[in-house]
Amino acid sequence: MHQTVKELTAAIASGNDEALAVLYRGWFDWLYREARRVSRCDESFCLDVVQDVMMRLVRTIKPMETEANLRAWLSTVLRCCILDRLRGERRREARHRRLTLSRPAEECPAELSDRLEWLRNELAGLEDSQMRLIVLRYQLGWTLRDIGDALGLAAGAVDGRIRRILAGLRKRALERRDA
Repeated sequence: MHQTVKELTAAIASGNDEALAVLYRGWFDWLYREARRVSRCDESFCLDVVQDVMMRLVRTIKPMETEANLRAWLSTVLRCCILDRLRGERRREARHRRLTLSRPAEECPAELSDRLEWLRNELAGLEDSQMRLIVLRYQLGWTLRDIGDALGLAAGAVDGRIRRILAGLRKRALERRDA
């Protein structure tokens, strides 16, 4: 990286997307490892935490003088994001328990069968490279790092690609539901 930490953080604070991408690539692995170490949670949780850190970073970063300052600030933001996510999960679990106790399951087998058929068709329509990512991640249970190593990609790149695939599926599912 040819930029100093001060130049990089000032560029991000001023809204420079390229500088944010540089920081993301340079710090993703450290943030992910720290999220795993601090939270002791699974990969999915930690990836969400890293995403939360990046979102907060975009909104609140200020120019910093040194890498040590940046590391300390990121560590603090990471810990806050972990706590926020844990609290949110506890609230969701409590809400889910209340809801499941108050009403019986409503989905009929025919409706579930129809939704599964739709999902099979959507998955069949994915490009081979997209389907390979989905199979490696969800059918074979590979970690993002394992997938990245196998495909010559960074774990963050694998995460981004899978997130975009899933976002497209969700969007189409919502459009189908609303139609």
